[in-house]
Amino acid sequence: MVNNSIQKTHKNCFICGNENPWSLGLKFQEMNDNWIYSEFQAHDKLQGYDGILHGGIISSLLDAAMTHCLFHRGIQAVTGELLVRFLHPTVCDSKLKVRARILFEKIPLYVVESELICEDEVMARAKAKFIQC
Repeated sequence: MVNNSIQKTHKNCFICGNENPWSLGLKFQEMNDNWIYSEFQAHDKLQGYDGILHGGIISSLLDAAMTHCLFHRGIQAVTGELLVRFLHPTVCDSKLKVRARILFEKIPLYVVESELICEDEVMARAKAKFIQC
């Protein structure tokens, strides 16, 4: 479960903020295998090319999942480096799952990975370095 004081620092986030009227409203949960995840229904207001989810939205979803992976461990950190790999175009009306897990930690550095999944296929993945605040 996310620490309440950490959650308050993220209340205006575009992806998960509960006080941002334009937030996508994602809620992250822990899985049994060290992943955290959230489900999300994409829509055409988030498109780049016709019918395709914008790459910046995909990157934001992946980054938010990694941030929440750290939050679930009581760690508040900022993204220092983000590498996104787009594997397949993601259709705007897709039901998506985004998940993340920590790969490496040596305080204050954390390396985290995330995936955007549609119907059991990985559409995009990311790896990032985070620095603890």
